[in-house]
Order: sequence, then structure tokens, then C-alpha cells
Amino acid sequence: MCGIVGYIGPRDATPIILNGLKRLEYRGYDSAGLAVLTADGIQLRREVGKLHRLQALVNEAPLSGNLGIGHTRWATHGEPSRRNAHPHLSETGRVVVAHNGIVENFLTLKEELLAEGAAFRSDTDSEVIAHLIERFLSREAGLVEAVRQTLQLLEGSNAVVVISALEPDKIIAARLGNAGGIAIGFGEGEMLVASDLPAILEHTRRVAFLEPRQMAIVQRDAVRITTLEGDAVPVQPTIVPWDPVAAEKGAYRHFMHKEIHEQVRGLTDTIAGRVDFEAGRIYFDTLRLDAAQARRIRKIFITACGTAYHAGLVGKTLLERIARVPVEVMVASEFRYADPLVGPDDVVLAISQSGETADTLAAMEEGRRKGATLWSIVNAIGSQAMRIADGYISMQVGPEIGVASTKAYTAPLVDLYMLAVLLADLRGVLPAAERRRLVADLRLVPDLVGQVLAREEEIIVVARHLKDIRSCLYIGRGINMPTAYEGALKLKEISYIHAEGYPAGEMKHGPIALLDEETPVIALAPRDPWYDKMVSQIEQAKARNAPVIAVATDGDTLIPPVADAVLWVPPTPWLLSPVVTVVPLQLLAYHIAALRGLDVDQPRNLAKSVTVE
Repeated sequence: MCGIVGYIGPRDATPIILNGLKRLEYRGYDSAGLAVLTADGIQLRREVGKLHRLQALVNEAPLSGNLGIGHTRWATHGEPSRRNAHPHLSETGRVVVAHNGIVENFLTLKEELLAEGAAFRSDTDSEVIAHLIERFLSREAGLVEAVRQTLQLLEGSNAVVVISALEPDKIIAARLGNAGGIAIGFGEGEMLVASDLPAILEHTRRVAFLEPRQMAIVQRDAVRITTLEGDAVPVQPTIVPWDPVAAEKGAYRHFMHKEIHEQVRGLTDTIAGRVDFEAGRIYFDTLRLDAAQARRIRKIFITACGTAYHAGLVGKTLLERIARVPVEVMVASEFRYADPLVGPDDVVLAISQSGETADTLAAMEEGRRKGATLWSIVNAIGSQAMRIADGYISMQVGPEIGVASTKAYTAPLVDLYMLAVLLADLRGVLPAAERRRLVADLRLVPDLVGQVLAREEEIIVVARHLKDIRSCLYIGRGINMPTAYEGALKLKEISYIHAEGYPAGEMKHGPIALLDEETPVIALAPRDPWYDKMVSQIEQAKARNAPVIAVATDGDTLIPPVADAVLWVPPTPWLLSPVVTVVPLQLLAYHIAALRGLDVDQPRNLAKSVTVE
């Protein structure tokens, strides 16, 4: 898995592919490579490590041509090495393949190929694809038919891009299942293929997306899309509004830092066009929801992974408190295996930054199979989770490059809040005056987040004191309990410090045994309905000599005497407080990791878009 870029046209493919791969670095990878059809045939350049090493290799041994593909790899089969890096050549060198996903039956296929005399140069599952295409080519099938026959043998979710010296006028791209997206970019006399939009937005905003079990034959001036069975599919390009400049760091040291600060604008855009403050109403046209449908909802199942899962936990409180709809939140990787009691009167709501997370898409498929209505909250325009849903909400925060999600966490919190108000309105369970108050509170959110960001220097002081800790406990209650989970996740993701999020009321049922003077406790204690209980639990932590860093509301007089440091937040309506309380925890994690000299944007072992289960 990770990033794929392809180019066909009049220009030199090499710099276009390398630049496109650079724009996909946020997905995480351990090796990279490219294959270009040159005057001397297909030539490969592959290297372990970051792209600058591949660039150095290309500088030493240049290659140029008008057709090529590139790949950044995150190892699933075979260690990170030059021989295992993509793209992969067939035995004769006539076919080259880049691949995302896992070929689940690759051992069986490899045994068959070995029996036929194939010689493998790598330990990957991906190489079987190149050999299979070669096999079908040798049986006098053209490249398109050879790829089609190969794809029909593969089991699992896979995205495949192929070029061949035998047919230098085309790139073939295909998508099987939910292994990640394939976007096709339409240029002037040139075409691009990529696994994600940032790789091609510099060149075009006119794109088409492949659905599962579709294959595209991409030429300089045309694209033909078919099913794997050969049936023609209409090509429907769309215009993507993202500006490629938005994917640049600008003055920030890291993308994550930039994206934390982009939350003010992102939240403004999230609210814009969806709120009628005068009437006190919410509108989500893309959800395609009316009052009759809203009243039929028996239960909402929120399914997501990681940070998106934590947003879903906040959403449970919002939807149950405001809309009075029962909500169950399930980790997506467990959803379809749990045989959930989902039916036609239920909604399965998926939350995903990328819209391509394999586990989340599998959960949506399970919901579809059981007859539920599918909704999604996604950031990536045109992603699979957006396209297969009956209705969707776009986060509207633009590209998020840092692997550790920030603005794609706070945006769905606001989306869920607005969804709760909309459902309550349509179901007739919310008095008009209360609805108008809840809607009016949305005006405050961007500025409240901005006020926290303005206190960054105070957070840096705390980060300096904590940068060498080895373990940390985050605690919260009620609607801010998921904030504790998210704060702990951010710290462990980018600083590699062990951190655990815990319900504060459960601390005395086990975790309190861990507390000592070397184990800080970070406590979420804003002025909300659980405030008094949190003060009590902070005192329990202090009684065990644990350093306490509290997130507290401006003007609080009870917290400072029992805390070693306070991360202050402005007074916030409690239903919206997680949008504000998480921001100091994002900044704290960021600055601890930066002070430790770590790769904040691309932490080890992690990828932005998890396209395999």
C-alpha cells in the first residue's frame, strides 16, 4: 500500500511522477520507486527510505520518457528493501506494475507461477501480478485483456496500475474492492493517474474516480472505463475545488502544525452554507434527508477507526442528548464480525478522513447488506465512502497531510453537532427556542479555537517540562472522555511516548496503581456537567504525587491549587466543548514531538490512509 502516480503525455514523466509522489508522502512509506519507458525500454529506479534518496538515485542515473508510473511503498509482504520496492517488472521486463493492497491468494498464485518456471526477484505479493500479466500476454492476449484476466484471479482489495513496452500508448489502472482510490486526471493532451488527489492537483482539477471492479485504459487524449467483465462505463469527470497550494506547509515547520492552525478556517468553512442563523436551522443538502425519514430512524450505528472513532464517541452524546436517537459506536474493524443487530430502520454512519479506510468501507458494506441507510462524514471529495453512501457530509477542511489527524477531528465534531440539531428539528423533539440557541452557539466555535491557538507559547512551556516523560495518563468524563482518548492517541502517535486515555471515574479501578511522581496525569476539567467530579479525581491523582496538567476554563479558581500546570480554554457551551478542549492537547503533543526531534508528519509505522485490513 501507499501512493501511486502515473503519467502519459508529451512531457518528461520523471519529474512529474517524483513531484506527485512527494505530495503523497503524508500517507507514510518505507521505500519508493518509479518506472519510465525510455528509448532503451522500461527502466526502474528504486530505493529504500525517503524520496530524497530516490531523487539522488535518479540524479546519478537519469531516465526520461513520456510514459511512467511511480510508487511509495509501506511494506506488507517482504522487508523494506530495494528489491521489494515498487514498481515490479515481469520476468522479460515487458510489463511493470505498481500495486496497493494485499493479494490474499498470492501464495497459491506464486506456487502456480513457480511451477511454470517463473523466477521471482522480490518477496512481495505484488510481483505475482506482473508475472500473471506476462503469462496472459504470452498467450497472445493484448495488454488490456491480459490485465483483465489477471485481475479476475486476484483475491482481496487491490489497486493496480500497469504499463508495458509492448503498448506504449496507454496506462491501465484498476480497482478491486476498497484497497484505496484511483483518480484519473484529465490534462491537455496528457493524462495522470494517482491513488490520491494531491499528486495531480498541480496539473489538473478535472478528475474521474474508479469504482471497485472497474478498469481504466488511459491514453494521452482519452480514457475508457470498463467493468472487469468488459462492460463499458460512462466516464464522468468532476471538477475538484482544492487548490494545490493548500497542500504546502507555507511558513510552518510541519504540516501538522499548519493543520492545527487551519482549524479556525476549517471550522468556519464547515459551518458556512449549512447554517441559517436567522431562522436557527441547519441544512445538509447532501444528506438527502426529510422529516419522514428522520422519524423512521430507530438507531444510529457510528463506525470509524482511530481519531474518527473518538469523534464518533462524542457524536453519541450529541445525537442522544439533542436528537434523542439511540446511538451505538463501534470500531470499524470489529463491526462486520460482530454481526450487529442492524436493520432497515437503522442508519450506519461512517466517519473517515480519507473516505478510503478499508475497515470502515467493509463496515459500510455490512450495513448495506443488512438493509440499513448509509451515511458518511468524509474529508476526501469523491472518495469511496462518499460515493457509496445514501447521504454524506463533507468536512470541508481541505487536504490533511500530517498523518496524525487534527482538523479532520474537530470538523466532524461540528458536523455531528449540526446533524444532531437537524435530526432533532426534523423529528420534532427540540423546542424552537432551544434549537435557535444551539444553532447560535455555532457562531462562537471558530473564535474559541482561535483563542486557544493564541496561547500556544504557554503550551510550549508545558511541553518542555514533559518532553522526556516515559508514560502519561489522560482522563476525562462525559462528553470530554473521548477527548482524553484523542489526546493520548496524539501523544503516542507522534512522540512515541506511552499514553493511555481513561474514563476519569474508572481511575480508581486500576490505573491509579500506575501513578507516581514520574507519571503525569492530563485531566480534562472544563466547566461542564462533570466538572465537580473531575476536581475530585484531580485531587486523587495529586494525593499519589502525580504531576497534574489540567485543561480548565478561564476564571477557574479550584483547579490551579491542585494542578502543576493549567492549559486554559475559554468558556464554551458544553456540547461544543470537545472542539475546544482537544486543541491544547494537539499542540502539546505536537510540541513534545518536535522538541524530541521526531518526524512529526510521518511517524514511524503509521500511514495516513489505511487501505488494508
